[in-house]
Amino acid sequence: MSKYLARRLAQSVFVLWAAFTLSFAILYLLPGDPVSIMAAGGGETNDIGPEQLAELKKSYGLDKPVFEQYGTQLWHALQGDFGSSVQSGDEVGQLIASNLPATLELTSAALLLALVLGAGVALIGTYTRWRWLRQALLSLPALGVSAPSFLVGLVLVQFFSFRWGLLPAIGNEGFGSLVLPVITLSLPTGAVIAQVFAKSLRTALAEPYVGTALAKGASRGRVHLRHAARNAAIPPLTVLGILTGNLLAGSVVVETVFSRTGVGRITATAVSAQDIPVVQGLVVFGALVFVLASLVVDLVCPLLDPRITTVGAVAR
Repeated sequence: MSKYLARRLAQSVFVLWAAFTLSFAILYLLPGDPVSIMAAGGGETNDIGPEQLAELKKSYGLDKPVFEQYGTQLWHALQGDFGSSVQSGDEVGQLIASNLPATLELTSAALLLALVLGAGVALIGTYTRWRWLRQALLSLPALGVSAPSFLVGLVLVQFFSFRWGLLPAIGNEGFGSLVLPVITLSLPTGAVIAQVFAKSLRTALAEPYVGTALAKGASRGRVHLRHAARNAAIPPLTVLGILTGNLLAGSVVVETVFSRTGVGRITATAVSAQDIPVVQGLVVFGALVFVLASLVVDLVCPLLDPRITTVGAVAR
């Protein structure tokens, strides 16, 4: 186990380094720089002269060669320092930390709802003997995956906020303001879980041990939930590690549509302003979420199926 954890941690460090390096390369391939964009976009710096602009670039290290900038920023990043926002002057770490609670509230609630909806649709759809209900339930995930999140959010706002006045359309105030964003964010995630779980369940139900359990007198519900569902849980659990990171990415759209503060909102603002320190900090943070989610999934899978070993092999 210790060797496995050491190897996974080494892979995680490589992933974080790659995320930082790729984000640095992409941002520096874009035309212009954040200081020039800020100066051209209005605000307090819209009338500065060439000398003042050069001083600002120097203060942010943008006047140095690219490789020197990369080395300096990477060294600071290893110490947890991603610098300060070019737009606001706030430290990147503090900026992310102050907006993270709102995003965690949104994504955790969306993940819980996605699990309930996805697992519920898959279990009922593969268990029911009513053909019309089975077809209807197993057709829903395809609709959920294909529907764009921004369109779902706008439709929900149109009906539940503007037409019926049941829930607030924007903001972070109270439980009501969380309902529509959570539904919007959870639908595509729940749809993927339902698709993968339903297919895995159908495969598990076709295995010989299911017929053997039924022949021994086990009820159909017991076999479905206790035997088939447990063996079928590995594929959706594996996918869940990726979907957890996707929820963070989806918060960019949802928080923009519903005018919520959070990590997604500052991501959209930083990208549009080419605020390199903030974008790099957010990219590394997103990679860290993916890495941790994948590690948790790798450690949980052997608990559901003892045949899976910590080295990823199947016990013979």
